[in-house]
Amino acid sequence: MTDRISILTAQLNPVVGDVSGNLAKARAAIADGRIRGADLVVFPEMFLLGYPPEDLVLKPAAVEACKRALDTLVEETKSGPAVLVGLPWRQGRKLHNAVALIDDGHLVALRFKHELPNYAVFDEMRVFQPGPVPEIVKWRGIRLGLPICEDIWRETVPQALIDQGAEMMIVINGSPWRRTIERERKTAFSVWFDRWQGRKAMIFVNQVGGQDELVFDGAGFARDSAGETVQRLAAFEEAMDLAVWQRTETGWSCDSEARAPVVSGLEADWKAMVLALRDYVDKAGFPGVVLGMSGGIDSAISAAIAVDALGPERVWAVMMPSKYTSQESLEDARECAQMLGIRYDIIDVEPAIEAFGSTLAEVFAGKDPDTTEENIQSRARGVVLMALSNKFGPMVLSTGNKSEMAVGYATLYGDMNGGYNALKDVYKTEVFELAWWRNAHPRATGLGPVGQVIPERIITKPPSAELREDQTDQDSLPPYDVLDAILFALVEEERSVRDLVAEGQDEATVRRIENLLYRAEYKRRQAPPGVKIGSKNFGRDRRYPITNRFKSGD
Repeated sequence: MTDRISILTAQLNPVVGDVSGNLAKARAAIADGRIRGADLVVFPEMFLLGYPPEDLVLKPAAVEACKRALDTLVEETKSGPAVLVGLPWRQGRKLHNAVALIDDGHLVALRFKHELPNYAVFDEMRVFQPGPVPEIVKWRGIRLGLPICEDIWRETVPQALIDQGAEMMIVINGSPWRRTIERERKTAFSVWFDRWQGRKAMIFVNQVGGQDELVFDGAGFARDSAGETVQRLAAFEEAMDLAVWQRTETGWSCDSEARAPVVSGLEADWKAMVLALRDYVDKAGFPGVVLGMSGGIDSAISAAIAVDALGPERVWAVMMPSKYTSQESLEDARECAQMLGIRYDIIDVEPAIEAFGSTLAEVFAGKDPDTTEENIQSRARGVVLMALSNKFGPMVLSTGNKSEMAVGYATLYGDMNGGYNALKDVYKTEVFELAWWRNAHPRATGLGPVGQVIPERIITKPPSAELREDQTDQDSLPPYDVLDAILFALVEEERSVRDLVAEGQDEATVRRIENLLYRAEYKRRQAPPGVKIGSKNFGRDRRYPITNRFKSGD
């Protein structure tokens, strides 16, 4: 019986579909574990293929590539530590989300995920079949439970493993971040420690990195048999930690130097957006980003996120003035670009706007100017940015916030152009909070400069699209604190008009906002992806029909 075991937690950032690259990461970590004297190296859920694989996992060649990668790792264990790694596995006609334990040149055990999440951003039941309730694995005299992510959130698998006498749970995860995740994990897992009555140890190993609209925080941790947190890895960055576990009369104790702080609030939001954008750009192979710098807060904070993610040399800001662009906006945009240290160009779009006016003059004859002409200005800017992207290679970074996306205060094929939107799940009021936080933050938040990077006037002046004379956002929308409170209730909480009116909101305003929310669904379906921050983002979470006549106040 083994009374002492060294476990290396490998909190790494895989690339979905890059089996050879993920294998190389695994081999490097195993080599590191060999040097450090690890007995076991643990990788996250579905690590060899990357998570979530979505329909890629339905491609037999992808599953076969993962099997070959596992065979390579099996050979590695002949002269190194044992390995616990996640991968897709075909067993007969069934495809499973699996965890493999390999040691001394052998596949020691396979366990399949029993609880397949099928809610919110998850749809694993679309591609995987659930495995049976897993049995414990007896390895080197230790009775291991090997639940996979969702398994530990439900009762069936942990209770079965407890009943079988598991003394240590090693849980591999692809657990995406959201603002409430730390509280959710603490609440869910504390139930099991209370039920275990301090007799079981638990090691939580999570993926880190951005994948399309999801970001994974890592934040791996371990609790000893007394229920104390004895290891915590950093959030939003790759990390490896070797913990030494010792069997005692009361269970397993742990010696680890990893004591990273819990990251929360605006700092967590910022780090999530920075990591998500960095990985989206880098994993897709773009050299950098280009964005329209209007002199407003959304483009300013988007540029700041991009600089923290990619560095100033990979961010290109372009001011595209028209006859409605104020001198103040020109000054603010230039000052912000200088603070961030990024390339800044001015490209006058007025000639293009005038050309569109001339082209459409005959067919528009007798019609008064309206939002059509305003949208032409936005689309002219979109054409410029896409031309720069095509010619020089950087991805266009869209800059609209969640409040605008919710009510359709954005122009299709104009300011909605882009490959990615870092603010897609951030309400306008939250944009202001993040701007103040980033300016005041005393430590480096990424690759950008420390301290103020957004001119104060950009934060304090009334927001405006500047598509007509003396325009402000509040000409068309309620004040943002009112708007965002209504939107949060309608979107995040799925509440009705009647509920909000009963709480004192103006009925006409709420009905109007709900109508705009539904009408803008077709726009959002054509919007670029953006990282999930809150409880219900547009895209993976909230999947409303485009053609929809339901009104909650009817």
